[in-house]
Amino acid sequence: MRLSVFLVVAVLIAGMAGCVGSQNLEIWDWYDLDAIRDNLESNHKLMNDLDSTTPGYTELASPTADHGKGWQPIGTRDEPFTGTFDGQGYEIGDLYINRPEERRVGLFGIVETGGVIENVGVVNANVTGDSHVGGLVGQSSGNVSNSYSTGSVAGEDVVGGLVGSNEGPVSNSHFIGNVNSDQVVGGLVGGNGGPVSDSYSIGNVTGRQVVGGLLGTNAYNSVSNCYFTGSVTGEEIVGGLMGENEDGTISNSYSTGSVTGTYLVGGLMACNYGGIINNCYSTGTVSGEQEVGGLLGHNSYGTISNSYSTGIVTGTEAVGGLVGLNKFDSVVNSSFWDIETSGQAASDGGTGKNATEMQNIATFSGAGWNIIAVALNETNPAYIWNIVNNMTYPFLSWQS
Repeated sequence: MRLSVFLVVAVLIAGMAGCVGSQNLEIWDWYDLDAIRDNLESNHKLMNDLDSTTPGYTELASPTADHGKGWQPIGTRDEPFTGTFDGQGYEIGDLYINRPEERRVGLFGIVETGGVIENVGVVNANVTGDSHVGGLVGQSSGNVSNSYSTGSVAGEDVVGGLVGSNEGPVSNSHFIGNVNSDQVVGGLVGGNGGPVSDSYSIGNVTGRQVVGGLLGTNAYNSVSNCYFTGSVTGEEIVGGLMGENEDGTISNSYSTGSVTGTYLVGGLMACNYGGIINNCYSTGTVSGEQEVGGLLGHNSYGTISNSYSTGIVTGTEAVGGLVGLNKFDSVVNSSFWDIETSGQAASDGGTGKNATEMQNIATFSGAGWNIIAVALNETNPAYIWNIVNNMTYPFLSWQS
């Protein structure tokens, strides 16, 4: 009898021990949110909006919290977040982080493979770190979807409005606001090594080197159905949608933002190394000095097809309406630029057309584009491209 009682007690104790650090939490206030750091492998749900009026804000996420450092990011290098955080469509507002000497900074510091962040907005955020800094996640190899951030994000290296450095999928997400960093900075993601789809950023992105409206860099991955609008300002490797693409495929995407730099500057992208750009366009003003293009500043071993640009392009050396410098067996197929609106009669690749030709479906259908004419304010999603013939430039059907 005593042995049976002992075994039962032992089993209960073991069971309780197994539950430690693995609770699934309902997040009602900042105290609950803070408790996630003790339950990094569990599944959590946000039950309502959090902001500066929610209990726990002053102690945990305000400008006076932690001696002026504000919120402490969830997940560290030694103990990353690997669970699920479902925001259920709610928002986390007024987040303040001021940790300029720390890496992996955001609402979540590190989300590892297997971790999921979904259906949440981080709004009116003020986030500052050193490197790997994002409004939602500092460093992620997990899955980020249906999420967004707004506000101001700043750091020194690898900084993004939503995610600082990324190696997992990011989908149906966006950032609106201002992002600032010395190098590798993007409106949505700073350094990217994962697939990005159906996402966008709006605002001002500023840096010195490797600066992009959506992504700072992209390596070996796809970017599709994405866009940027706003302004991008830097010195070297500055692009409207992204700064630099290495062996990645960029498709069905566009930039309408203005781009200002010095060396290697492009309306859609600054540099493309071995990558594919397909069915993309840019319309923003592009200003630089060397290797400046309405769509692309520099293209090496890369392929551009079924794409166009229309923005004003200015520079002094290796300047093109579509491409500034095209080298090392790079290919430009069935792509165009507007010689009138760009102010450029030449390009290192592509075909120049006047504004009337650029708004005529025959220019593009004759080049093999998947395009159809539609009525004003209508779209046909059965085709990649739509155009209101003789009224608009081509646009991507998913834009509706």
